[in-house]
Amino acid sequence: MRDRVWTDGVLTEDTLDWFAQDRNGNVWYFGENTHELEDGLISTIDGSFRAGVDGDKPGIVMEAHPAVGDFYRQEFSLGNAEDLAEVAALDESASVPAGSYEHCLRTRETSPLEPEVLEDKLYASGVGNILTVDVITGERVALLRIISE
Repeated sequence: MRDRVWTDGVLTEDTLDWFAQDRNGNVWYFGENTHELEDGLISTIDGSFRAGVDGDKPGIVMEAHPAVGDFYRQEFSLGNAEDLAEVAALDESASVPAGSYEHCLRTRETSPLEPEVLEDKLYASGVGNILTVDVITGERVALLRIISE
C-alpha cells in the first residue's frame, strides 16, 4: 500500500507498506519503506524495516477477531520500529472526507521509542485506517480518498 502525507499542499512523506492477511483473517504488517521529504528531497528513511531482514519481525495490524483489551505488537525492528496497539473499542463511527463509516475498530497505539506519542486509530472494514487522532494534542489525520492504481 502506498501512503503519502501532504502538509499544506506539499508532499512530506511517501511510504510503501507491506501487508498480508492470513487464513484466519489477521492482517499482518511486514514492513515499510518510508521517505520523509524536505524541499522535495529525502531527509530520512528512519522507521523503514522489512520482516526477516536483520532480525526484524512482522506484527499484527488488525486481528481477525479483536476483543477490547487485546494488546499486541504491530511491528518489531529493535530501536527503529516498535509500535504496539491495544483494542479500545469495536463499534465506533466516523465521518472523514472519504466517507462515513460504522462499526469501526478503534485501537490505542504507542511505542516505547516515542513514549510521548499516543494515538487512537479507527479502522473500517474493507478499507483500513480511516482516522488517526493524537490523544495528547487532538490533531486528526483523516483518509481523504481511496485511489486504485
